[in-house]
Amino acid sequence: MNTLGTSPPEPTGPAVPAVSVAGLRVHFPIRTGVLRRVTGTAHAVDGVSFTVPARSIVTIVGESGSGKTTTGRALVGLSPITGGWVSVHGLPLDEIRRAGALPRLAQIVYQDPYASLNPRMTIRAMIREVITVHRTTPREKTGERVEELLAQVGLRTELADRYPHELSGGQRQRAAIARALAVEPRFIVCDEIVSALDVSIQGQIVNLLKDLRREQDVSFLFISHDMSVVRHISDHVIVMYGGLIMESGPCDEVFSAPRHPYTHALLAAVPVPDPRAPGLRGGTHTRAEPPDPSGPLPGCRFQRSCAFATEVCREGAPPPAVAAGADGHTVACHHADSPGLRAALSPKHPSTDDPKTPVAPHSTDGPATERTTAP
Repeated sequence: MNTLGTSPPEPTGPAVPAVSVAGLRVHFPIRTGVLRRVTGTAHAVDGVSFTVPARSIVTIVGESGSGKTTTGRALVGLSPITGGWVSVHGLPLDEIRRAGALPRLAQIVYQDPYASLNPRMTIRAMIREVITVHRTTPREKTGERVEELLAQVGLRTELADRYPHELSGGQRQRAAIARALAVEPRFIVCDEIVSALDVSIQGQIVNLLKDLRREQDVSFLFISHDMSVVRHISDHVIVMYGGLIMESGPCDEVFSAPRHPYTHALLAAVPVPDPRAPGLRGGTHTRAEPPDPSGPLPGCRFQRSCAFATEVCREGAPPPAVAAGADGHTVACHHADSPGLRAALSPKHPSTDDPKTPVAPHSTDGPATERTTAP
């Protein structure tokens, strides 16, 4: 099918979410031996459900192997979906792919810009190519559109004729974002896009995404393992472990009142400049033992690393339940409402004492401005 110039179909109904996910599963065959025979199945994502509202930034956070990147890749058609249901802009993902319209609705920006930027093309040529292939702008206005995209992401015009290796890490990431915006998507997956950048540049990219969300009507799924960055960018936070969602809720609620032991452990791992400051100490990780995706245990996936695990945790997986007194805050834990666990997770993390602490405004490519709070 010729997909050139294909425009995304328009759904009906008000307040259509950017993305809706129900029971998403992504399993991969495990092949071993010389003949590469299938000897097992890796449960990378094992039944997650969530929504990315329009004009919002939803973050998936977790350690390596939690399934967060695979989830993001599945939403843009880069990882095969084993089961479940996904809609983008109110339309089934399969239907959008058959129509050839998925690139116009959803894009992805990677941690390493070299994974997507052609080293043999200038930034201008790469953005122009995307505009030409997808026919988002009349040919005579392509140059003007390139300049507009560069301005939106804070890249000076003279940098457009440079090659990726001639730019700094932050500049390359801005170029990758500009290229993703060239198709005018409604939804962008940002996979660890600030993890390799300096702290000051991280703040600039975070504020850039916030500005784009507000000005360009774009929704983001932000994937990260850095809770300090997550705190500053997210409207809603999803905590994943072993291919499942452990906790999900509004950002302020999750950070100020974590209800799952794994969320508590992630927050406790955030470095604190003053060791005498009050906050989470020690966490609840009894062992740093990642889950085995090839043979998930019955019951709670976090049971081997949880100090609060009991027999009920080993017998059955806890379904996500709404946390008591919280709006939209769900926790997959058998003991979420037990007095003992709530008392253990009650101390606030120092980084959440001031939820409105600003980060450095994004600028062009002059001297970097440091954030007021370091992660």
